[in-house]
Amino acid sequence: MGATIKDVARLAGVSIKTVSNVLHGYQYLTDETKSRVERALVELDYRPNIAARNLRRGRSGVIALALPSLDNPYFAEMANRIVKEAVARDLTVLVDATEGDLDREALVAEGFRSRLLDGIILQPWSISDEYLHARTDPTPLVLLGERGLSSADGIAIDSRAAAYAAVEHLIGLGRQRIAAIGARPRKRSGSWPTVEPGRRMSGYESALTDHGLPVDAALVAHPGGDHTPEVVARAIGELLQRAPDLDAIFAFNDRVALGAIRALATRGVKVPDDVAVIGIDDIEASRLSTPSLSSIAPDKAGIARTAIEMLVERIDGGAAAGPARHVVADFELIVRESTGGQEPRTGQPARYSASQRSARNR
Repeated sequence: MGATIKDVARLAGVSIKTVSNVLHGYQYLTDETKSRVERALVELDYRPNIAARNLRRGRSGVIALALPSLDNPYFAEMANRIVKEAVARDLTVLVDATEGDLDREALVAEGFRSRLLDGIILQPWSISDEYLHARTDPTPLVLLGERGLSSADGIAIDSRAAAYAAVEHLIGLGRQRIAAIGARPRKRSGSWPTVEPGRRMSGYESALTDHGLPVDAALVAHPGGDHTPEVVARAIGELLQRAPDLDAIFAFNDRVALGAIRALATRGVKVPDDVAVIGIDDIEASRLSTPSLSSIAPDKAGIARTAIEMLVERIDGGAAAGPARHVVADFELIVRESTGGQEPRTGQPARYSASQRSARNR
């Protein structure tokens, strides 16, 4: 049987409370006392019993993370960051890929394992705002993505501002026939299945209009499916048939942008000489492709950290009675080879933050 906190206190000649203060980083301790406790911890090879501690606090120490897909590099990278942030707080994460299925998202939102879970982080694709508003499960919930519900905390970048920045960068390079590719098709009601594609389309259109360029339907492609290389290649072929004079592509995510670069290359179209390409997400592969991909980089580390912090605050009860909080995460424009390798005028990547967004980008 391992050493207990009582054993450590006895060896160090201090109280159990003092040992607990050292373990939790309490600042107001003398160096001599802290040193004695730390020596006792090492000598006894003390390991905290996290399960017992959670049991005493009436918790499981387990949270759920539900994302649309783990095949998508952005979601995989985000999951990795969130898990690391959770582990640093002694939390175990159950990761689920919902595939954007309504029933699976609803199952998560309703605390499908509420007796096992202390909290839930969910990136919804299909579930409606009305459903989330009517949610009755008391398990703390944090949403990733631009929902802005009054009933749940959330964090996301401003997709409209991000798209505007990407397209404005292309315009600054002198590109005038800028295509947009990557949104899911509109529903019959005219609404978007998720908020982000609609806002990215709005940012694209606004950037063109604000700079005196027309919004041309021939330059817009909404490939369905999972944005596989084959689907993207087909969409690129259709775009080039409709608009052979296109000179830039704004892709709604890096996966589509990388597929577009590949599809253009197979058709003998040079990037960026003939067509400049930019995406959103700044996944690791964007730095490894040839040419490397310019991209809007969300503050993934900040998103993960803030999501966990908000969830832990709700779990601890410190924010239980407060209104829902909605955090707009920063993003940065990273200029790589696919748009020429440098930002015009400055020679350095442009940096955009949520606090710097102008009114036109909202």
